[in-house]
Amino acid sequence: MATFLMTLVSPERLQFAEQVNQADLPGVEGDFGVLAGHAPIVAVLRPGVVTAIAGAERKRFVVLGGLAEFSNDELTVLADTATAVEEFDMAGFQEQIDQMQNGLSQRTAGDELDQEIALIDRYRSIHSMLTATSAF
Repeated sequence: MATFLMTLVSPERLQFAEQVNQADLPGVEGDFGVLAGHAPIVAVLRPGVVTAIAGAERKRFVVLGGLAEFSNDELTVLADTATAVEEFDMAGFQEQIDQMQNGLSQRTAGDELDQEIALIDRYRSIHSMLTATSAF
């Protein structure tokens, strides 16, 4: 299977730069996969898990937003924050979700409240997915 270079960068550091067969990304318009030869694309990422697949090996990273660009058989992911799943602080993330949830009662109805609720739902989804997969 053909490969391409995938680079995942966060403001803190270069998280990942390797040849992969496939990358799965959480786009704001829906999850999508990239294979070698994919049409050029620029996509906004929502909070979720980015998966890099090279043969039988899978590396997963929690991202909390960002951009992805694929062109010339190279995928560049510029993440707002990115952490390898194995290094991700689940307890701290749950605490952040709880604080966000508690802060909702101080918000007034409107678009900002709706966006905050949507973000909490995305964070809960990430937490649930990681909790379920770490149980195996």
